[in-house]
Amino acid sequence: MRPRVIIVSPEAAPFAKTGGLADVAGSLPKALKKLGCEVSIFMPYYRQVAQSGLKLETTGIDITVPLWKRKIKAEVLMYGGGDVPVYFIKQDELYDRSYLYGTPEGDYFDNLERYAFFSRGVLEALKEGGFTPDVIHCNDWQTGLLPAYLKDAYKGEPCFQRTAVVFTIHNIAYQGLFDARLFELTNLSPAFFNPEGLEFWGKVNLLKSGLVYSEIITTVSRAYSAEIQTPEYGYGLEGVLQRRKDNLYGVLNGIDYEEWNPEADPMIPANYSRDDMRGKRPCRRKLLKGFGLKLKPEVPLIGIISRLAAQKGFDILSEAMPELMELDLGIVLLGSGDRKYRELMEGLAERYPEKLAVKIDFNNALSHLVEAGSDMFLMPSRYEPCGLNQIYSLRYGTIPVVRATGGLEDTVRDYKEGDGTGFKFKEYSAKAIVEKVKEAIAVFEDKKAWEELQKRAMAEDFSWERSARKYMELYQKAEKCLKLNQASLKNTHTRILK
Repeated sequence: MRPRVIIVSPEAAPFAKTGGLADVAGSLPKALKKLGCEVSIFMPYYRQVAQSGLKLETTGIDITVPLWKRKIKAEVLMYGGGDVPVYFIKQDELYDRSYLYGTPEGDYFDNLERYAFFSRGVLEALKEGGFTPDVIHCNDWQTGLLPAYLKDAYKGEPCFQRTAVVFTIHNIAYQGLFDARLFELTNLSPAFFNPEGLEFWGKVNLLKSGLVYSEIITTVSRAYSAEIQTPEYGYGLEGVLQRRKDNLYGVLNGIDYEEWNPEADPMIPANYSRDDMRGKRPCRRKLLKGFGLKLKPEVPLIGIISRLAAQKGFDILSEAMPELMELDLGIVLLGSGDRKYRELMEGLAERYPEKLAVKIDFNNALSHLVEAGSDMFLMPSRYEPCGLNQIYSLRYGTIPVVRATGGLEDTVRDYKEGDGTGFKFKEYSAKAIVEKVKEAIAVFEDKKAWEELQKRAMAEDFSWERSARKYMELYQKAEKCLKLNQASLKNTHTRILK
């Protein structure tokens, strides 16, 4: 029998996106379907969705969700023009906004209400629409209340009696923390607000809810699944994860090679392949022109595409910049995010206009050009759950220079290993960045060695099929866990009655 899986995500490409989660939520379902899975996606109907130009259909499903003393109504829309049906919870008071989660000045004040409504709204939509899922696959803190609702308000619903939950952490630093006084808004039973539940140092923690009440927990690389069980990377939840380590798995994200393929990419000025790299040169020329830099052909160009945040290593990068700017290289940065790092990087670009150019933007077409036109790609992350850009870079023959953490550790082999595909440094410091970039430049100057390195990198395969097969295995494990838990609970009740 084909497993029936519902992917629940706060964002999914191409409908609404702030980062890599959207790429995962947009690509994984397609790979699951190819493996025989019956899969659908649920997400909020944001303003971004309305502005996407994609034609949606009405489903006739209307829902009402209780939040504290309110009953809020919504309708369910559907997009059926792709490989997988996508359902949208449309509630304009909550989701018709310029940004998904908050403005550049901070998070929306009512995010608990917005995502409590979404989590419960999905369950209402499934119930009203006659869905009987085998597995609901939740993603990040915005969906963390859904498994708690399943074990509370929807515990006796026939359509969910066999529904297991897989919960994926994409970044444990973002947990959905709210004042304890807002717990009543969720309409969960008071018993759920305790240290063994979703209470976290006196606050409501939506991510913790997902960790506690799901059958299986995953994160997006093997290395990161180990890292988050330590105080350094666990952000206070390492104890919860250690207790659930037997149900915690790392599954590396894949990428969509239909979109990220230099041989057929329509967003770059010339296509190229592992066997014929000539098209990379016009890509570089267009990239340099677009960023206003002039570099000689023999000078390496380093690309950076990043959310501007502390996680991404901009503190040590800015410290390393004076010494990097003394080297014979150029750097282009495309990104958006925290004002502190925007101003920092723009200030450095003004200081070094001949070698460093910065564009504060979230631009998919330009991202493709940076990947194709750069010679190297720099990711000095403090931590990186998976990372996608280093994987894109490998396929585009743009050699990654990365810190060995999380998914960067899992996807890039260091050049010194003999069969390397990039350059890795372990120490989180400006000195380590400079030393590794120097090492990369030395190899770049050896044309034969660099071409061999590019060919190895471009031969790497991080397609979604391998990851999707692992998720299929975990869906089966989740169903078994649910049955065991139900049997254990039944036996407990029987003993109590005796």
